[in-house]
Amino acid sequence: MIRRDFPKIHFYDQDFVDIYDKTWAWIQDCWNSGSESGGIEGKFFSYPGSPVIQQYDAVFSSFFLVYSNRIYQAHPTLDAFYTRQEPGGAIRSAYNISTGLPEVDQDNPEGLGLPLFAWAEYNLYHKTANKKRVKDIIPILHKYIEWIDSVFKRPNGLYEASLSATGMVTSCREAACYPVDFNAVMAVNMLYMAALADILNDKEASFQYKRQYFSLKTRINTLMWDNDDGFYYDIDRDEQRIRVKTLAGYWPLLAEIPNDDKAERLIGKLSDPRFFGSPHPFPSMAVNEPGFDENGGGFRGSVYPHLTFMVIKGLERYQRWELARECATRHLYFVLDSMSPDGNHHKGNLWEAYLPLKEGPALWPERPGFPRSQYLTYDALSTICLTIENVVGLFISLPRKTVDWIIPNLEIMGVENLSLKKNMITILSNKSGRGWEIRMESEKLYYFTINILGKKKKTLPIPSGKCSMLIDKL
Repeated sequence: MIRRDFPKIHFYDQDFVDIYDKTWAWIQDCWNSGSESGGIEGKFFSYPGSPVIQQYDAVFSSFFLVYSNRIYQAHPTLDAFYTRQEPGGAIRSAYNISTGLPEVDQDNPEGLGLPLFAWAEYNLYHKTANKKRVKDIIPILHKYIEWIDSVFKRPNGLYEASLSATGMVTSCREAACYPVDFNAVMAVNMLYMAALADILNDKEASFQYKRQYFSLKTRINTLMWDNDDGFYYDIDRDEQRIRVKTLAGYWPLLAEIPNDDKAERLIGKLSDPRFFGSPHPFPSMAVNEPGFDENGGGFRGSVYPHLTFMVIKGLERYQRWELARECATRHLYFVLDSMSPDGNHHKGNLWEAYLPLKEGPALWPERPGFPRSQYLTYDALSTICLTIENVVGLFISLPRKTVDWIIPNLEIMGVENLSLKKNMITILSNKSGRGWEIRMESEKLYYFTINILGKKKKTLPIPSGKCSMLIDKL
């Protein structure tokens, strides 16, 4: 029997490799076994010691667990939510682990969460090629969307949701009736539901979801985009924009809502130190807002890794690979420097949120226990997912049998023994006497695209076995 292990990464900065390896070791503490007495059953991912299982954890953890070579499965935590769907279609944002019952709060009595399941499932499909799963979960997600529409959609075509449902409270958004992040996430949802329908060749369902997507996209661009400021804002009950710039205004990138001109203006603010171009990218509130707190203060400036992940994935939609990689790398250096004040990266913790202007965990005196240490739902998105996809630069699709390697320049780096279903692959770049060489090893044929930004792009079929290519010969 072949011993399975996590894929190895190679990178010229060993600290990145070390924190990647350590994160896989720490994830074991988040892998829980449920009870068999009416509570959550089976294995699932959740923060150690938490009495509840969170929708956020289920969705975001799936993006890094898919890289575990099936040591930790990404789907059981999602399934724990699907199996609790109510007859009316509702899936609540949190469930008690012991009882299996929904946990709701006063601000969010329906237990609404950000509807990101379709995005997670689309990503799972491209890492597992499990078409049967797509067929099984589409009816569940369809009922879930119908429930959200029936309860939260208003006659103006937008969704009214509490800030608690967005997960982004304390950011001077109290007057928001129609949050820009929740509405953009609904657009993300429609976009990926259409993509899942396309996988099943269901043209009718795909058409209906795309129609809903374009309708919502139009409403967001009409009501939430401010042309003077070049930004997407929340709007209040009277459809007046609330001019507070928060990172919620970047969810539209992930939903591909802005055209190229709008995207240019929006993305420009990510590098501008007056807005979101702080030393540690990206603060949850713009630096020049009156409510900005350099200590973080929750969502008044803290850098949250899951929001950084969202912005970077949004940048990818607009082919801003170089900016995405630069920000991911800078973010990881701050994460490393925040682990221990004495500079010893081999000790210390990862954190739920970070300071925006210097290294260290964020502060929020009004919230005891903040930030949580080793909050891997957020942190592993950085130390595993962004490391593989944006620092090393590998993008994988099993159904398409493709591996894209998008890098700004050649460095000693790569991945070793990454499982693509039943195919283990290794891709490493190194400098030999003959120049820059990429060595590959695979058990099955796949198509490899190397994209050295602004210089070379080439797609080649990679046969089974070992092979290598010289970059100068491309």
